Amino acid sequence: MPRPIPLGIALFPLLFLLVGLAYNVGWVFGDDAVSGSSQVILLASAFVAAGLASLYGRSFSDLFDGVAQNLREAGKAIVILLCIGALSGTWMVSGVIPTLIAYGVELLHPSYFLVATLLFCSVVSLATGSSWSTSATVGIALMGVGQALGFPAPVVAGAVISGAYFGDKISPFSDTTNLAPAMAGTDLFTHIRYMLYTTVPSYAVTLLFFVGYTVLYAPDSQPLEMNWLDSLNQSIHLSPWLLLVPAVSLGLMLFRVDAIVAVAFGALAGAVAALLFQPDFVASLAGEAVAPAHRLYAGTLHALYDTVQIPSEDPLVANLLQSKGMAGMLNTIWLIICAMAFGGVMEAAGFLTRITQSIVALAHSTSGLIASTLATCGLLNLTAGDQYLAIVVPGRMFKDAYRDRGLAPENLSRSLEDAGTVTSALVPWNTCGAYQSATLGVATGEYFVYAVFNWVSPLMSYAVALVGYKIRKLKGA
Repeated sequence: MPRPIPLGIALFPLLFLLVGLAYNVGWVFGDDAVSGSSQVILLASAFVAAGLASLYGRSFSDLFDGVAQNLREAGKAIVILLCIGALSGTWMVSGVIPTLIAYGVELLHPSYFLVATLLFCSVVSLATGSSWSTSATVGIALMGVGQALGFPAPVVAGAVISGAYFGDKISPFSDTTNLAPAMAGTDLFTHIRYMLYTTVPSYAVTLLFFVGYTVLYAPDSQPLEMNWLDSLNQSIHLSPWLLLVPAVSLGLMLFRVDAIVAVAFGALAGAVAALLFQPDFVASLAGEAVAPAHRLYAGTLHALYDTVQIPSEDPLVANLLQSKGMAGMLNTIWLIICAMAFGGVMEAAGFLTRITQSIVALAHSTSGLIASTLATCGLLNLTAGDQYLAIVVPGRMFKDAYRDRGLAPENLSRSLEDAGTVTSALVPWNTCGAYQSATLGVATGEYFVYAVFNWVSPLMSYAVALVGYKIRKLKGA
């Protein structure tokens, strides 16, 4: 028979994980930890949790059912990652990304690039309801433009992610924006209106940060040589017609086409554009060992799945013109699978419930209850590795506590989004953190500080609760 889980036992696998990952990243492997060592620690932590759970009467079959459920929920993320790898490869080979970089550098100036990136990603994400789609399309292009203008990649990634998650957080088309009020028991538009009290100040802080960074650190001009555009043109054919590819992809997202379909179509459109605009380069990717009749086919597949490097005599241009294809996503997918295994065991064993119950018990005031909610969402993003669980589990756990204290459900739904949605991108082994890192090519630990909106949001939510501003009560309470 299952027995109650002591808090220390529930916490031990989490502490084991955090210590192991800290040692791996901080002292041994650094940014290369995602190549395998972090996955080993996550899987080892899952086995530690399973072993402890078995001592308290949990069956291995139930625990592995929890793992299987988590992996099913991560299936869409894995497919999207593969599609994005393919998209980045075909968009590079076709000349879409080089063309976007060329026009972006001509049109955008360092004095307003970061602010423009933040605003543009915010608008796209607000319209599409998807931070993932935003990063996979305009985010990839803006990363190249930003580096061409001389900005460090982590700073550009921070602006992209901040804008993408602002839109994702308040868009009525976003799945998390719909999930949070459903878990709390309020309606969508009440939830969105109530979120504005914390989201707008958080966004203002983010905007001021990037304005300040631009004033203090922005380069006077791009570090490329004056003939860099000629060098780019010599490397690959540029054409304004290539802009139709990202335009169509964004159009599909705006018309609410599923993200997998939109990204997959973008990858396919990029492959067609590559055959039309860069046939000689596509054929060269196949290598001399492939018969001439098959080289276009082989080169197209190569662009979809393998590392692609467009040659250039300018080393900075050459650095911008590379993509890893689907194969470049495999370490991230491996990381997600291991994280889902750990999260599945922790949830099925009842460890996460035990930890959150202890957190709830410490909340004796309204601000304490909201702080507990924010902390639990962050903890779930750390342990369960998925933002949906970081909304669903705390939503279930805290719903009665908010009602019993006479608090309207929109207080809970706002807290779930202020922490559950946005902090997911700050955890390297969370599906969102792994995704953003793989898509933008920047380690989570490197862009963490610059993803200002994502870490300011829960702090702003707590500050609002602490001063008692806009804490809505139930009628009659």
